[in-house]
Amino acid sequence: MTLPIDPTALAAGDIGEKEATLEMDHDKAVEHVREAFTDAGFGVAVEFSASEMLNEKVDAGRDPYYVLGACNPNMADRALDASENRIGALFPCNVVVWEQEPGRQKVYHVSIMRIARLAGMAPDDDEWADIVADTGEFVEEAWANLDAE
Repeated sequence: MTLPIDPTALAAGDIGEKEATLEMDHDKAVEHVREAFTDAGFGVAVEFSASEMLNEKVDAGRDPYYVLGACNPNMADRALDASENRIGALFPCNVVVWEQEPGRQKVYHVSIMRIARLAGMAPDDDEWADIVADTGEFVEEAWANLDAE
């Protein structure tokens, strides 16, 4: 399969990639991330422990790994309209927290709005650029709330 874009040519900013490290235990980090995103205007629509599921289903032996599906309803509504409903296939905006080692957690997020544009699921126009910018502001606020290193 030939990809329509060269993924090695993409920079972290092209996909809205954000990473942070939290020096705390895993459960506390998950709660901290949930609060940081909620305080920034997101709701957490869905959440689950991928590690618990995989460890139970396929005996994966994974260290703690948690997914928080964050969503700002106003942004989601705008994005659905502007993408002719396609962006919903990427909902919600996931933030993951995984244990790098006990007491050290990695927090990771990519922008589904930016990825949708790169994948051709959203238009390349001013309206979509505004949605990307506005959601980016929410994410920046959430990241500032993390107070991570």
